[in-house]
Amino acid sequence: MDSVTATDPLSSALKIAGSGLEAQATRLRIVSENIANAQSTGDTPGADPYRRKTITFGSEVDRLTGAQVVKVEKLGFDQSKFVEEYDPGNPAADAKGYVKMPNVNVLIEMGDMREANRTYEANLQSVKQTRDLITSTLDLLKSSQ
Repeated sequence: MDSVTATDPLSSALKIAGSGLEAQATRLRIVSENIANAQSTGDTPGADPYRRKTITFGSEVDRLTGAQVVKVEKLGFDQSKFVEEYDPGNPAADAKGYVKMPNVNVLIEMGDMREANRTYEANLQSVKQTRDLITSTLDLLKSSQ
């Protein structure tokens, strides 16, 4: 029997949920950075402002448990165009008075944050239920002796 088929399913469940918690925590951090910088323009005339960060997830097999876990595959940048606003008094305004604004849409970020938060909570609930199953199993083993 190899180690993949001999693993404890409860340990695998904890590993999977734990990887989901880590991935969603990173996602929440990226979304928070995007929201915090939604109005961050460049420092000099015509300079590029803050560019929205993106996150891509992947999966890999955990060597210890053989479970398929989530991982952050890549952190990147949204390459969509910046919006230009007319604001001649802004230090980042070009010669025509236009300022490049970040390519961050706060409504999209809030939706992404809400989804990440719910996914985080679902993974946390999985950890709690698995812990309860482990405790119940141990209690049954103690009472059978």
